[in-house]
Amino acid sequence: MSLKTADLASPAACLCFNLRRAARLIARDLDGALKPSGLGSAQFAVLAVLEEAGPLPIAQLAEALGTDRTTLTRNLALLERDGLIAYRQGNDKRRRIAALSAEGEKAYRAALPLWRAFQEKKVAGLGAEPAQQLLSLLSQAAG
Repeated sequence: MSLKTADLASPAACLCFNLRRAARLIARDLDGALKPSGLGSAQFAVLAVLEEAGPLPIAQLAEALGTDRTTLTRNLALLERDGLIAYRQGNDKRRRIAALSAEGEKAYRAALPLWRAFQEKKVAGLGAEPAQQLLSLLSQAAG
């Protein structure tokens, strides 16, 4: 069934299923592209958000990544183990703030050209305008 002729009432046209499927396939491709850097797509995403936003409390980082705290905590444990992030104490002693370490900045910068090449390939495959439209639609769908 093509997307243009999909019966939107059919379970085969489930937006959630199809978005998750596409996300898994694209993440798998990105994992392959990032492999020389030693980072996976989830790790790269955490580093990218911290590079862009700066140090963040765990709850805000989870929100920025669109993930739950439990999943994020597992990913952060791996990044901390590898020396790519460090924690700071927040104003409240129970509040931890995640920040890139010097090694994390170095790893992010080493992976960035690999990500850029991947992104350029995906954008070229879709076309720049459809890629922009897709980003807009994803933002709308996420609410």
